[in-house]
Amino acid sequence: MRSARLRAAVLASALLLGVAVPTAPASADTATGISAAAVPTLAGRLASVRVAKSLNYYPSNAAWSSMWTAFDAKRIDADLAKAAALGADNVRVIVFPQAFGYPKAPGVYAERLSTFIGIAAKNRMTVKLTLFDWWDGYTEVGRSVNWAKAVLAPYADDPRVIAVELKNEFQPDDTAAVAWVRKVIPAMRVAAPAMPLTLSVDGTTGAPGLGKIKKALAGTPLDYYDFHFYGSSERSLAEIRKAQAAVAPSPIVIGETGLSSVTDSEGEQAAFLSRVFRAAREAGVGSVSPWTFTDFLPGAIPAHSAVSAKPAQYKFGLHRTDGSPKAAAAVVKDAWTTGATPNSVLNLGFESTAAESPWRSNLPKAGVAKVATGTARTGRAAARFAGTTRTSAGLPSLVTSPITPVQPGHRWRAEAYAKGASSTGITEITLSWFDANGRWLSQHNSNRLPHGTTGWTKLAVETVAPPGAAGVQLHLKSGDNRGTVWFDDVAMS
Repeated sequence: MRSARLRAAVLASALLLGVAVPTAPASADTATGISAAAVPTLAGRLASVRVAKSLNYYPSNAAWSSMWTAFDAKRIDADLAKAAALGADNVRVIVFPQAFGYPKAPGVYAERLSTFIGIAAKNRMTVKLTLFDWWDGYTEVGRSVNWAKAVLAPYADDPRVIAVELKNEFQPDDTAAVAWVRKVIPAMRVAAPAMPLTLSVDGTTGAPGLGKIKKALAGTPLDYYDFHFYGSSERSLAEIRKAQAAVAPSPIVIGETGLSSVTDSEGEQAAFLSRVFRAAREAGVGSVSPWTFTDFLPGAIPAHSAVSAKPAQYKFGLHRTDGSPKAAAAVVKDAWTTGATPNSVLNLGFESTAAESPWRSNLPKAGVAKVATGTARTGRAAARFAGTTRTSAGLPSLVTSPITPVQPGHRWRAEAYAKGASSTGITEITLSWFDANGRWLSQHNSNRLPHGTTGWTKLAVETVAPPGAAGVQLHLKSGDNRGTVWFDDVAMS
């Protein structure tokens, strides 16, 4: 996530180049399934990175640096066992210089990191390390290099660690940061020549930021690029392709992605991840890492962090704080274990609870649909509009977007069944098209439900995605309706 950028304190003592580092851990146990028969190679590790079923992780009660200062091996083991049951085979863990004693050797925290990596291996998961977060001491090149060497040295040839991110959410327009990383990369190449190195960008910097990093580091290139995606999931294929183009021919992974269930429903959170996994597969990106494993309890995020005051930051998890899974957990498990991202997550028959439904109201001042029982075409529930009006922007509607990514020229069909009781006005379904920047392009409308009292009537629209289309919304509309209308059994393909 976007980190609070904290100024590193000026420290009196320097870490010498010849500092002693912890003894390298023993070879990974074959019972973990992580082979230690041969020394890892850069190519082999990079191949693993590109297909890693990776998950971002902090415990629910101790997020960010608190994971290390309040280290709880038992809780971590239980959590990683649940993550492995979802299909995860890799975990990303962030190391914080302040918590790890920077600029001195990490000491007891090196032992905690070793314990964490051992727990991950026990649960058949490799680890990706992020070395610098909440840190911007870019003038301290020598100290930062020596501290990074001390953290990384035990794992240079350890198959349980497959990659190192040098800085979380790097800012490519920061000239001091660029000068710093140009010196850190060669030093890390010497310390761990077989370790893939990367940098990530935040969701705002996005694909243009990746391109700036690649250009700035032309003389000291990275092995792959880490794209953090928090944009519109409806347009995720277009955004992923922008990121790929920005660094081609270097590979990318999606190192963070997700949606808070504070700002949206748990159903929309699940649909968001379904769309991103499907788009990544279409784009040929083999590793998508959800943010994050679990929601966070009040107080779990350190108070000095800017994100601690943002309610949305506490609800990105695949699990609630009581350990129960959200709908997003099933989406991720399906994507990792079967490769499937089914449309069932869209609640097209209105049978799910409101919390688990991705449908949202559009122009609610003119009318809001409610899920009602007793009049469904199939199942037990349907969406019901009654007594609607309109606004200057149009008719009220229920809206969702498909899981399948939009590409220009592809044929689309949407349908829904509608039923009226003394209905008036306009009742129809609409496909609304948007470009890669979220600009509305055009729409295609279905046939309309006749006025009055009717039986279940199919409303359908079939068309081709227009040039420049990168996203689509399906609207179930009923406006200027003094009576009642129900919708049920929606389909999109």
